[in-house]
Amino acid sequence: MFPDGHLDALRDVVRDYVVEHLVADDAVLVIDETGFLKQGRAFCGVSRQYTGSAGKSTNCQIGVFAAYVSRHGHAFIDRALYLPKTWTDDPPRMAAAHVPDDRGFATKPALAVGMIERAIAAGVPFAWVAADSVYGIGDVEMALRRAGRGYVLGVNSSHHFRSWQRKPPVAGTAQEIAGAIDPSRWQRLSAGDGTKGARLHDWVYCELADLDAAEYDDTRIGLWTRGLLIRRNIADGDLAFFST
Repeated sequence: MFPDGHLDALRDVVRDYVVEHLVADDAVLVIDETGFLKQGRAFCGVSRQYTGSAGKSTNCQIGVFAAYVSRHGHAFIDRALYLPKTWTDDPPRMAAAHVPDDRGFATKPALAVGMIERAIAAGVPFAWVAADSVYGIGDVEMALRRAGRGYVLGVNSSHHFRSWQRKPPVAGTAQEIAGAIDPSRWQRLSAGDGTKGARLHDWVYCELADLDAAEYDDTRIGLWTRGLLIRRNIADGDLAFFST
């Protein structure tokens, strides 16, 4: 999973093949990770860390992936192995696993930014990036603003939001904002069909500000609206929050 020259060339071949067959201007680049359960300490990057694959902290490797998703289908186009600091702070261990000398510590969001930038540099057509709260806001969000790409990025319930300019006043944590929303604003919409039919949730969107695209890239014009998207589970009322 390391960016060795041969593996990079193979990655590019796969990416170009996927784009050729699934291309769409409104496609979505989905960033997510998965864990590979391992025994022992010799596997590169293995450490005791949380993985959704097991639902707990356990001995595993973590891979960060980018998938290209359009109305024609979906497939992976990029990957990166996450190396915890217990690895990058141990040069002999890194050398024994044949990790390239220039490989240092990189957070999962940093790995995601690298994959997004590679996709843009390769001319991969996509309009949106979606990712969960591990990638949230910060570097990923700013990279996408500069690139003029839409995004829906998960955030924690404790993250603070506020509106400005001429938008309706909104301020507080995502959880507090959700609790103060007029019940009439919720809309029941489908997030697509699943094995049991439409995947219905209640949704509400809070506009926070209009951003001038030229502030991030002087070759672009027009307004982007930054907002907070909230999803509510119909069955148990559980909430999920997204910066858009």
